[in-house]
Amino acid sequence: MSRDDQGSEGGEGDQVLVAEFALGLLDAGEHERAGRRIAAHPLLRRDYRLWRLRLGALDHEFAETAPPADLFHRIEARLFPAPAAARGGFWQSLGFWRGVAAACFAVAVIAVGVDLAPRPPLTGPELVAALEAEGSNVKFVAFYDQAAGTVRLAALSGAAVPDKDFELWAIQGKNAPVSMGVVPVSGKVDMPMPATVKQTFGAGTVLAVTLEQKGGSPTGAPQGPIVASGTATAI
Repeated sequence: MSRDDQGSEGGEGDQVLVAEFALGLLDAGEHERAGRRIAAHPLLRRDYRLWRLRLGALDHEFAETAPPADLFHRIEARLFPAPAAARGGFWQSLGFWRGVAAACFAVAVIAVGVDLAPRPPLTGPELVAALEAEGSNVKFVAFYDQAAGTVRLAALSGAAVPDKDFELWAIQGKNAPVSMGVVPVSGKVDMPMPATVKQTFGAGTVLAVTLEQKGGSPTGAPQGPIVASGTATAI
């Protein structure tokens, strides 16, 4: 549905619009209008970038396979064996198919493990990093809020390892990694930025997650393997 006139930039209607745009649930005309609206507003561009990061986590887990050409018709015939005309206007209802699209949207949100509940707004320069590594199913997305001096870390996938902990590190150029503490492999957490890193943290800083002994590295330096990493990018 078109939401060009709904609410202020970044409102609930716009959040749903950006999500539907990213998931490809809009028709051609609505997609074009939504694209123009997103391109014109920084907050909507940020939301769209976050959706791309969320959905991008699925790219490496499923191989692209073209469905058989007659698959849709076979599904339609199996679900609705009676002639379409005999079923009246219900199946042709735009509201019905919008409901189906909304259900697909909800499933997609659950699949990537990230909810759309309102969160406190970020302030100051905003940075984002997608953390992953080849051969690892541990994936995070990180948002840096300079004014608050925190990194919001959201786990997208991965599982806890018995008697081990995941630890987050900030790496600036050729400097030694600085620990930001142990992080959960599920849910979300705000990580305070160490004072030694906060003053110069910016685009290009690398965030990395290693698998360490319980409680984190005892030496102040990474001991275990890197399971996810990414470079901070301005949004």
